[in-house]
Amino acid sequence: MPELPEVETVRQGLSPHLDGARLVKVTQNRENLRFPLPERFAARLTGAVVQTLERRAKYLLARLDTGETLVAHLGMTGRFTVSDHRPGRFHNQIGGVEKHDHLIFETDRGAVIAFNDARRFGYMDLISTKTLAEHPWFKGLGPEPLGDDFNAKSLGAALTGRKQNIKATLLDQRLVAGLGNIYVSESLNRAGIDPRRAAGTLKPRELTRLVAAVKAVLIEAVAAGGSTLKDYRSADGELGYFQHSFRVYGREGQPCPQPCTGVVERIVQSGRSTFFCPKCQA
Repeated sequence: MPELPEVETVRQGLSPHLDGARLVKVTQNRENLRFPLPERFAARLTGAVVQTLERRAKYLLARLDTGETLVAHLGMTGRFTVSDHRPGRFHNQIGGVEKHDHLIFETDRGAVIAFNDARRFGYMDLISTKTLAEHPWFKGLGPEPLGDDFNAKSLGAALTGRKQNIKATLLDQRLVAGLGNIYVSESLNRAGIDPRRAAGTLKPRELTRLVAAVKAVLIEAVAAGGSTLKDYRSADGELGYFQHSFRVYGREGQPCPQPCTGVVERIVQSGRSTFFCPKCQA
């Protein structure tokens, strides 16, 4: 499933086409994705101006001048493709409407943005912007890991007394929003922290290293366009390349890239694969 860097990469790809643009035509090719689409979905979007396209955790948020926000989650195979129909512009989406193009958004700038989702695990809704923070999808979400509110002090306070392992704890969206399995494994390796450690036992200096590692990993991943695992594509159809920079994820049995003699191991925590070096993350 796309994680924060992949969603942020999609946001950055769509923003130039959507920020300040008016949706002049919305084509809805089915009544539901993972969940039913809201009533009069296409009609409520047609004519609306996208004031700004934002990201919260793994959600895309298109704030509209109608007082509603279009919320989109990519699920496992959801992706947006963009084509520009102005004369002389390159068409990124080849061959017109594809089989699984469930929604198509056309703007007054000539951009045609299709949402394609073969397995339909993605979902969308229109939510009142005023009450967005209280919606069940967003209420209780922790701070953004790339924001100033995510720091060693706030993380330490959130981990106080927690006996659960630090790997599973960091996946709790109530503590920090948007972190997923891949980037938590990578961050713990860079910080030199054993993923099996009880979260509440981390010392201040370890928390400082961990926060710095999380931010560095995410920034590098966004710059690389995310990680291409299975079906992920960015908005322009390009693959992400951060998977070529993985230090431990998916590298079971290979030498640890850190300056040590360890070998990467794989364990299962809370049903998810964890990759780590038992030597430098001891």
